[in-house]
Amino acid sequence: MGAGGPLDCFELPATMYERLGGMSFFEALTEKFYSRVATDEVLRPLYPEDLEPPKRHLRLFLAQFWGGPRLYDEERGAPRMRLRHLGFGIGEAERDHWLANMTAALDACQPGPLERTQLLSYFQSVADHLVNR
Repeated sequence: MGAGGPLDCFELPATMYERLGGMSFFEALTEKFYSRVATDEVLRPLYPEDLEPPKRHLRLFLAQFWGGPRLYDEERGAPRMRLRHLGFGIGEAERDHWLANMTAALDACQPGPLERTQLLSYFQSVADHLVNR
């Protein structure tokens, strides 16, 4: 059907990436998260001295996962998250600190209630999945 046809009133649902405002949301989220990691006594030892590379990796991964550009895959290949995190001792304390810091960062970014629920559900699942000790 052409312009003005019955299908013109239907739009494809926006991706989470689009609903959140694009890359700027993920930039803000990772900045807020890593500012907390920098002072977290449980998590800080797991990260390199320079937090910029892991900050970039997380930002690109999250943006891609939620429907943004595939920059993470272009730079790093398939995510393979569990494999990439095997070298770090991640127990319940690390998981809980990571999730608390990510939740605080997310809340500081003030996504809508539906987006917050979806993001937190995902973060909880990932945090549990990465526990390796």
